[in-house]
Amino acid sequence: MWKSIPSKSFSWLIILPVAIFVSSPGENVQAQAEVKIGEPLRVIMIGAHPDDAEGKGGGTAALWASQGAEVQLVSVTNGDAGHQSEGGGALARRRAAESRAAAEILGVSWRTLDFHDGEIEPNLEARKAVLRAIREWKADIVISHRPNDYHPDHRYTGQIVQDAAYMVVVPNICPDTPRLEKNPIFMYFADRFQKPYPFSPDVAVDITPVIDKKIRAFDVMPSQMYEWLPWVGGRLDEVPKDPAERFEWLKNRRSGRTKGWKNSYADIVEARYGKARSEKIDHIEVFELCEYGRQPSREELWELFPK
Repeated sequence: MWKSIPSKSFSWLIILPVAIFVSSPGENVQAQAEVKIGEPLRVIMIGAHPDDAEGKGGGTAALWASQGAEVQLVSVTNGDAGHQSEGGGALARRRAAESRAAAEILGVSWRTLDFHDGEIEPNLEARKAVLRAIREWKADIVISHRPNDYHPDHRYTGQIVQDAAYMVVVPNICPDTPRLEKNPIFMYFADRFQKPYPFSPDVAVDITPVIDKKIRAFDVMPSQMYEWLPWVGGRLDEVPKDPAERFEWLKNRRSGRTKGWKNSYADIVEARYGKARSEKIDHIEVFELCEYGRQPSREELWELFPK
């Protein structure tokens, strides 16, 4: 049984080994508490495309990284279809360069699993690739999409991550990659889809101090922020030509989402930060605990996330 208590710098404090007896139907199981000494918290955020993890959790990732956690952003696809006039390997390389530049701004690492954009399927090949990525990062916390979304790549990425949630500890699955000794905590990014059930946050993070850093990370992804997404949304003619004006345009569009989350989830913001501070918070990111993986208490979960 793992008994882990994080310090404020997101390194693990020492817990002395003790014998713990856990009762389950029909048996007693003896487990040994583990010791993690001075190791940083390790977080992996898995998005379907380059810019997904940055958009859904970039502020929280930056805060974690600034406080000593090790954070990796993963794109399951290489993004080689996400543009109106470019595509294939050239676009994949462009987007990889953009994502690495964004990761440098946020203070995190980045990688892609290199599946083709628009072609993710919840199959064994994809599951094993995601499982290996989680193991290789030695993740304590895994965050990804819910399997309810308008985009099939988002839906299937969420399903694939769920399917890996137990298998990461099974040694005979992908034996070429050492199994994790404990199942990580699995979380969902926020979304606004209501069916079959709506997103329900378990933790809110004040990203107001790093909102400009998050927007700067978006700014170095011009293929998406100033080209593809405005084009597919019918707003390409709104994008300013001047770089400074373009940045402000992007900030106004993108910061509205994190302000909206603050309004939608004001109760959990106040519960975590208190009334006085919550009134000063403008931007948040929110995350939901998945029923698979380790199930921390609310108190532990709030302690693990940056504040």
